[in-house]
Amino acid sequence: MSAEIIRLSEYRVQDVAAVEIDLVTAVDVAIRDLREILAFWGSEGARQRAGECEQMLRQAYSGSVGDHSDRHP
Repeated sequence: MSAEIIRLSEYRVQDVAAVEIDLVTAVDVAIRDLREILAFWGSEGARQRAGECEQMLRQAYSGSVGDHSDRHP
């Protein structure tokens, strides 16, 4: 039996919370992230990337509309 090692691209910033990003850039990055997530669906790397993607989108959304926590989950 052999194991297939799946490696997603390493262009990510280590501390996502420390980076400010505008909403348009966040959506562009999320689209690319989702392509990789779908390609490696079910892997630990894909789950981690999905979490990072969600955090980035939430941060960009909050930054663009202000702190309106009632507008997003």
